[in-house]
Amino acid sequence: MTGLFITLEGPEGAGKSTNREYLAERLRAAGVEVVLTREPGGTPLAERIRDVLLAPVDEVMNPDTELLLVFAARAQHLAEVIRPALARGAVVLCDRFTDSTYAYQGGGRGLSLERIATLEAFVQGDLRPDLTLVFDLPIEIGMARASARGRLDRFELEGRVFFDAVRSAFLKRAEADPARYLLVDASQSLDRVQQALDALMPQLLERHRG
Repeated sequence: MTGLFITLEGPEGAGKSTNREYLAERLRAAGVEVVLTREPGGTPLAERIRDVLLAPVDEVMNPDTELLLVFAARAQHLAEVIRPALARGAVVLCDRFTDSTYAYQGGGRGLSLERIATLEAFVQGDLRPDLTLVFDLPIEIGMARASARGRLDRFELEGRVFFDAVRSAFLKRAEADPARYLLVDASQSLDRVQQALDALMPQLLERHRG
């Protein structure tokens, strides 16, 4: 068996966490070791960086500071969680990864994609997800769902223009590499979304077996 790195991406309120748990249950029922994790975060140190990134504060965070913090947390996460899990043959299900950096810091903040790619190569080497599920839905639906969860974080407080750019960035990345990305219509009912995930299971199990 080989390790399998699956990331779940998409804008706010797309249901990534709920569907990550569902996929984990289905894979574990098939006898697969699953590691659930998230970004930013995944280790105690990376979670502390997450708190800095998400907490609303009076001081405006410089976009370059934001970008470097994201990759600092990612470096720790890769070293402590992701790489060891893949090395022992586990399936890693990660709620957000570098595609979110391209979408939020690249699309939303307008930072250079070349600069992000340089950091990606420095921190990750040649490691990329084996499969990325992009949960897509209209911005107004996603933000309504996010608001219903309670207090909004620093990113969720951004405006419509920001989230339009984020969504567009995700869709462009998915369109550019259909071999790695699978677009999921997250505006459907949860049952319909999970039916699509069920249909994916044979492929995931086959890839995990190598």
